[in-house]
Amino acid sequence: MSTTASHQALTSVPQDLVHKDNPDQVFLSRYEQTADDTFDVTADWSHAHALFPVRDRHDDPMLLVETVRQTFPLLCHHAFGVPMGHHLLWEDFRYSTSVPALVADPDHPTALDLEVTCKNVVRRGPRAAALELIIIVRRAGIHLGTAHTRFTIQAPAVYQRLRLGRADARTMMEEALPLAPPAPPQEVGANTFHDVVLSPTPVPRRWQLRVDVHHPLFFDHPVDHAPGMLLMEAARQAAQAVSRPRTVISAAMDVVFHRYVELDTPCLVEAHAVPHDAGGRARVLVVMRQEEDERFKALVTLDTTD
Repeated sequence: MSTTASHQALTSVPQDLVHKDNPDQVFLSRYEQTADDTFDVTADWSHAHALFPVRDRHDDPMLLVETVRQTFPLLCHHAFGVPMGHHLLWEDFRYSTSVPALVADPDHPTALDLEVTCKNVVRRGPRAAALELIIIVRRAGIHLGTAHTRFTIQAPAVYQRLRLGRADARTMMEEALPLAPPAPPQEVGANTFHDVVLSPTPVPRRWQLRVDVHHPLFFDHPVDHAPGMLLMEAARQAAQAVSRPRTVISAAMDVVFHRYVELDTPCLVEAHAVPHDAGGRARVLVVMRQEEDERFKALVTLDTTD
């Protein structure tokens, strides 16, 4: 495999390369290509806790997920010849964390080192059309977590056809459903009502996805569908709700993105406990359905912070 621009480096990462409008939400600070298929990326969480509050003395695993997610567009645009305006379509994503390594020290943040390996790159002409990434994350030399993902990349014209008239982000956000009432924050492990992404229904362990198109994290910029980060946060909150009264941490998650979750139609979120993993940790299966179709599925592995 050969990238279009070999062995490059960046000593700062601009927000457009990670698909963020707000520069304060850029968690990647440095990038270097070390071989044709490997990259070293540095992340800085010193300003991250305003969006991802520390919970029970631990950094939020969703902060790790967002940090990893930012590597996707960075590598696509800077190393794999993908022009701005192309769309990255998640197929699957999984992560696992070392819970002891997530113990937070917001007053003395330490940089994170991400070792990224690219596999099974599919090309369309000079640019990548699909990527598989394996990411190993360390903090102060201590293993923090791993992630694996595969996604495809579509040109704007192709994306327009795939979206069947729903590709205009501003229009879709204007047509989004009215904001549904939130579940109690303590039930879903959120700090404030503002961050609750589930709305109760009369059926136990079933919620409606609560989509706030003004949320600064999930809708930092116009998006024509419910972002993957929002869906994963909903899975985390649903797993916490099923686990009550225990307070748990989403130590691992294995996600499949089947179809886009639209903004203008109700999406139901269902969660059920399933057999524990080989290590005895509890697991919850979260499924999201819209218009009778399964759109998203996540197997969430839980741990305690004791």
